[in-house]
Amino acid sequence: DIKMVESKSLKLYLFSFRNHGGFHEDCINLIMKDLVKLMEPRYIEVTGIFTPRGGISIYPYANYGKPGTKYEQLAEKRLFEHKF
Repeated sequence: DIKMVESKSLKLYLFSFRNHGGFHEDCINLIMKDLVKLMEPRYIEVTGIFTPRGGISIYPYANYGKPGTKYEQLAEKRLFEHKF
């Protein structure tokens, strides 16, 4: 029951965000939600590394643990331990 995303499909999906007008945090949450919907993982982490042009760097983070499993507690623990 392992599901994966083809690298070319993922690349094209990520490129679709080049002209997206949302906040970086919203983009990362949307990417994570789309991957959860597609793959139904037990646990997933998504980190964005956005390099600005003369501004401040931002590294938004989102994670998901399948509800009712040990991965739900893992997601919460990892979120609180995440270094911003």
